[in-house]
Amino acid sequence: MAPEAKGSWAPVERARDGVPEVKAAWVLGHREHRLVDVREEDELHGPLAALPEIEHVPLGQLAAAAASWDRSAPVVLVCRSGGRSGRGATELLALGFERVASLRGGMKAVRALQAG
Repeated sequence: MAPEAKGSWAPVERARDGVPEVKAAWVLGHREHRLVDVREEDELHGPLAALPEIEHVPLGQLAAAAASWDRSAPVVLVCRSGGRSGRGATELLALGFERVASLRGGMKAVRALQAG
């Protein structure tokens, strides 16, 4: 995975399929971006519960919700393991968003990091 150009908004790396991703440690240490959980409502509880101060927009509703967002503002998408947030990141890029990334490994990566 190759890192993005120096001076970008975050230490974004590209996955093999081209999805822009950021690591859990960076997301937990920075809040200068919109943080959006794209999971379904019933997934936001239990051991992989949503992060504090996160927006919840299910993946199927992402394009409609994002229509009113600033396309130049940074957005990080989160899901259980990174798959849906990766699809969401690709969708936002196609809609003209400039600074978008998926949380690599999703909430599973966050919880693993927090567990030490």
